[in-house]
Amino acid sequence: MIAIVVSRADGASAHIGERLLEVGDWEAREDDALPDADGGGTYYRTEGFELREFDELHIRLSDPTAAFDCDPEFLAFVSRHSGETGKLLTAHVTGNFGGAEYGGEPESLARAAPGAEKRVVEALARHAPDGYEVGIECTHHGPTDVSVPSLFVELGSDEPQWEDPDAARAVARAVLDLRGTGADLPDAEGRPRHVVGFGGGHYAPRFTRIVRETEWAVGHVGADWALADLGAPEANRDVIAAAFDRSRAERAVIDGDRPELAAVVEDLGHRVVSETWVREVGDAPLPLVEHLEAEIGPVDEGLRFGAVEPRLAGEQRGDGIADEVRVRDLPDELLSRAQGLDADAARAAVERVAVAFDTEQGGTRAAGRVAFATDPETPGYADLVEGLADVLETGYDAVEVSPDEGAVVASERAFDPSLAAERGVPEGPAFGRLADGEAVEVDGEAVEPEDVSRTRTDRFPIDGSGLK
Repeated sequence: MIAIVVSRADGASAHIGERLLEVGDWEAREDDALPDADGGGTYYRTEGFELREFDELHIRLSDPTAAFDCDPEFLAFVSRHSGETGKLLTAHVTGNFGGAEYGGEPESLARAAPGAEKRVVEALARHAPDGYEVGIECTHHGPTDVSVPSLFVELGSDEPQWEDPDAARAVARAVLDLRGTGADLPDAEGRPRHVVGFGGGHYAPRFTRIVRETEWAVGHVGADWALADLGAPEANRDVIAAAFDRSRAERAVIDGDRPELAAVVEDLGHRVVSETWVREVGDAPLPLVEHLEAEIGPVDEGLRFGAVEPRLAGEQRGDGIADEVRVRDLPDELLSRAQGLDADAARAAVERVAVAFDTEQGGTRAAGRVAFATDPETPGYADLVEGLADVLETGYDAVEVSPDEGAVVASERAFDPSLAAERGVPEGPAFGRLADGEAVEVDGEAVEPEDVSRTRTDRFPIDGSGLK
């Protein structure tokens, strides 16, 4: 069950509540045990949801969970958003990194619902009327003492939007799209795929991108202003630790240069990763990512993932994963020549057959080591060599993969200036015409391109044993 909190003190909240009842199939019930002001009286049930109304403003409520006649997975507070931000639909989790001017306790963070936030933002984007932006906000305001995970889903940013029936209906539909989901975003092994965010502005553009464009969810976000209110990271380790605990996260993304904060995060046993790390890892199994980073190198230093997924059983780690992937050197001379002919095709040839591979030049050029799945049904080293040999065919007349020689042998018939000089061809335009396949005349005698061409053969070393 998901508990929906409506505040009568918030006109936008009441409006969203009306639209919820309009678009859902609800059953009205009565609760005489609680005052009407505290969620009692008439309340509403539909599949997967219970909706109750309260007189107090959301941010001043002290854990409304107990009012609900269910054991909710999380609470969704439907609310107004106030600001000079125009038409905006947002979601965020609650708490105070510093003071508590707008409800809750100072230096206290509520239990976040990162997975629900991600899903509701996706739903807001689907349902938003024309002209409305969609995003998340940083952690701010109360309540902070909610006994289950929670989030705010908001309609902003002023009276015209709060009274907009289409926008209120969009929020209502987005909340109802959460039916049957939980507070977290678990991976295949049940591990929450969450990060904590630090830094950036109130409307958290970096973390909005992570929520909307990656396979990860974001828990608490301490914006620049909130971190300034918090003070020195070392002196406030407990609040930083709570951000991870309340978000059920092991990793943080830091927007900006904050070495003192990064040091505290690492000292607490967590890891600082980049937005690039989040994007590149995507939905790859985290035990596999950890193994490959140890074997090849960190994502933030160039590790990238290919199209092949090894068959991992359960929470395979260490030797278990080592049995499923094999790391070896890329055929560097062959790869380099292929990249010189067609960099995109060479990259695609690696991605197509690899579980992961190292890169250079900002992640754009494969280099170093590569991981293949050991399953014989999946591509391997031989397929990589064949793919790179195919790229070579665009620049050579003949290409042969020779396991016995331990090389890819590529040959081409090309213009040889020394032969042309022997035939008396003057340097200059005549050389160019011969190189382009045109005959030239020297002292009344025709010199054909074939007369001044020579076969050139290049050999690119490979591990021949890997092809047999």
